[in-house]
Amino acid sequence: MPEWPFDIVELYVAPDGNDAWSGRLREVNAEETDGPLASIDAALSRLRGLEQPPGKHEVPFSVAGAAGPVVIWLRGGRYGRRQPLVITPQMAPVPVTIAAVPGERVTIDGGQPIDGWREETVNGCTAWVVDLPEVAAGEWAFRSLFVNGERRPRPRFPRKGLYRMEHVPGMSLPSGWGNGGYTQFVCRDGDVCEFRNLGDVEVVYVHFWIEERSTIAGFAADTRTVTMTRPSRAPLVGSHGSQLADYYLDNVFEALSLPGQWYLDRAAGRLIYLPNPGETLENTVVSAPRLLQLLEFRGDPRAERFVEHVRFKGITFQHADWRHPGEDELSAVDAIQTPSVARYARGNQASCSQAAADVPGVVRFTGARHCGLEDCAIRNVGWYAVEIADGCTGVRLVGNELTDIGAGGVKLNGAAAGEPEARRTGLNRITDNHIHGCGRIFHAGVGILSMHSFGNLIAHNHIHDLYYSGISCGWVWGYAESVSRDNRIAFNHIHDIGQGLLSDMGGVYLLGVQPGTVVRGNLIHGVTKAHYGGWALYTDEGSSHVVLENNICYDTNGELFHQHYGRENTFRNNILVFGDEAAVAYTRIEPHVGFTFLRNIVVTQGRPVFLRNYGEDGRRIISDLNLFWDASGAPPNLNASAKDDDTVTAFEAWQAAGFDPNSVVADPCFADLPGRDLTLAPGSPAYALGFVPIDTSRVGPRPAGERNSDMGPARRQG
Repeated sequence: MPEWPFDIVELYVAPDGNDAWSGRLREVNAEETDGPLASIDAALSRLRGLEQPPGKHEVPFSVAGAAGPVVIWLRGGRYGRRQPLVITPQMAPVPVTIAAVPGERVTIDGGQPIDGWREETVNGCTAWVVDLPEVAAGEWAFRSLFVNGERRPRPRFPRKGLYRMEHVPGMSLPSGWGNGGYTQFVCRDGDVCEFRNLGDVEVVYVHFWIEERSTIAGFAADTRTVTMTRPSRAPLVGSHGSQLADYYLDNVFEALSLPGQWYLDRAAGRLIYLPNPGETLENTVVSAPRLLQLLEFRGDPRAERFVEHVRFKGITFQHADWRHPGEDELSAVDAIQTPSVARYARGNQASCSQAAADVPGVVRFTGARHCGLEDCAIRNVGWYAVEIADGCTGVRLVGNELTDIGAGGVKLNGAAAGEPEARRTGLNRITDNHIHGCGRIFHAGVGILSMHSFGNLIAHNHIHDLYYSGISCGWVWGYAESVSRDNRIAFNHIHDIGQGLLSDMGGVYLLGVQPGTVVRGNLIHGVTKAHYGGWALYTDEGSSHVVLENNICYDTNGELFHQHYGRENTFRNNILVFGDEAAVAYTRIEPHVGFTFLRNIVVTQGRPVFLRNYGEDGRRIISDLNLFWDASGAPPNLNASAKDDDTVTAFEAWQAAGFDPNSVVADPCFADLPGRDLTLAPGSPAYALGFVPIDTSRVGPRPAGERNSDMGPARRQG
């Protein structure tokens, strides 16, 4: 163990330990009378001195009077749980670190390995089958299955791609975002049938920026009418227009035919799994989750009772299930296993909100100060991986891997403006994390979602492989007062998001008035929308007083920078390359300066630089000292009034309208534009405009020894 420069108490926990022992020994002693504890709960109880083992012992059992920090060392192995681990203020009277012994792998596991399999033929396939009496009795109903640490899919129709609704009774077209309440649609011939266990089949429909999910209440074969148990949040169209919503059917027994799929027949209490090639009963561990949440820091900010200075280091948290927020079939067992779940009852709608914001976290902080996770992993879970909720400050999420997540990676939220200040959340640090494989259940989950939260550092994260925004900051639509301010979003690598499933997203998405918020040095590429809104940088409704600088953005199938509406944002010293519709767009132009656009490099390929009409006086944006280039070899089209507008605004006409008096049209001289090496050659004409080179070597997670450096204040550039 390391040498500590101060007095420290060390406790040990091991899967083969004993909670009647002291926990002060790393190994079992020769007499087998003392050694490590068996559970983390027992180690925490030693801190508060609430539980003393019976009998006489030569070592003290309570360390509640310790003057220095405590380290609880976890020996390698699996720590299975039937209830979440809950940390309360009285458990941590001194700073506590709960850490894996270096070099040993520690897993806190909310799943139960399944055994007792037999081979049968199901739907013409070789299957493993097991009877589960608890399922048959209605005491256990899981919706996730993990095999050798990997999520396995439930069977679905169509097996690839999506169906499309044919008709929605009572809904007029065209339609857009608005009141929902629809519970029926007519499917195309053959898409839906009288499936086995029809009430367990779920319709998952994707439209706008959300997915909605509902079980089926009934199906009328003569009219092909599907009746869903939950009403929709919005009209059943893909986005704005007449195209109806796309959907798939999840958990369909008749679709069970592909290796790796599984099906839980709740009525029969029978689990069926179709093994992948090479999987045998001897080399395969199949786990079903018992829990919805794994870890909770449970302070009470209203009563000023905080969990302070508790951190977990080097530990893997895995295997947790999911339920729909507000789901009416949430069982009493679920409520016991997940004490905070009752806070999320929101009625019986089919959807989660934007960004799956009402989905809880599997690891949850409430009333926590200076706590955190470092070098941990959270995997194979059904909700957000981490939630930093009311009354949290100084929480550190550093160097973690969050993968195979049902919703998003990290969610921060506290009291909004006008709500009790004791519940305000801010000044947290989310850095150097690898967040990927999100939205596996709740497709609108965000890599990092900061709602009503201030002064956070969100930096050096690698975020990819999800279906909505990479980072979202702010939670006020329009110009009302907002708690969200002074957030720094810096040096993150964000790519391969959207993936053609949802719409209206950004690599970095911003909302509301946010003075002091800076978006700097991020590398964003591969943003793919379904219908509209595949943007790299997106200042949505009311975004104001934000600085966006030194970012490199390329390859989106919308624009690269899009402002819906807002005021006095600053967009400077960025590189924008290849937006399929345009480079920049400003949708709702208001009678004030929306943004200033200075010293940027913009490269297009037959598409406009700017989209929309920026006002007769030429002052709804301020644009100057930029470099424009069209890689097709044609003169750049500086402005088009709409996406389908083929008119060309020449650079000279753009300048005559009052824009870019000192900008130039020139090849920026990138090192390798086709290979997306956007390093500038020494003689680039961008330098003469005052462009500052962007160093991408700082992007993404850093080595452990460099993680504590700060980003510093916003850099002023003209």
